[in-house]
Amino acid sequence: MNQKILKTEDEWKKELTLEQYKVLREKDTEAPFSGKFYLSKEKGVYKCAACGNELFSSDTKFDSGTGWPSFCDVLPGAVELKTDTSHGMQRTEVLCAKCGSHLGHLFDDGPKPTSKRYCINSLSLGIKKNNTAD
Repeated sequence: MNQKILKTEDEWKKELTLEQYKVLREKDTEAPFSGKFYLSKEKGVYKCAACGNELFSSDTKFDSGTGWPSFCDVLPGAVELKTDTSHGMQRTEVLCAKCGSHLGHLFDDGPKPTSKRYCINSLSLGIKKNNTAD
């Protein structure tokens, strides 16, 4: 696994847009149906917008109807899962394994064979398109 990235919050604030900072570092959620990747059909690898860690293959992306990009599987070792009891709910938070940034949440209502739905904020993502460097 890649070495962890450790930065101060001031460093993150300088590198991320205000909207990205709110989602990635303060665990906010973008409005449904507002993100640039929720309907995207581009082929490639989705990566963490904060550090570039590769997270999801576009082959695992599906339309969940929720308004956020959804994936049924994750690249090995790419994320960490943490219990989230905020907002009076118990959910599973999805964090980038390399930089610890908040990506979204994991639910058990996805398609077979995994039955997983990684519900991810578009602001948390970038994409490395097939046959390109970015």
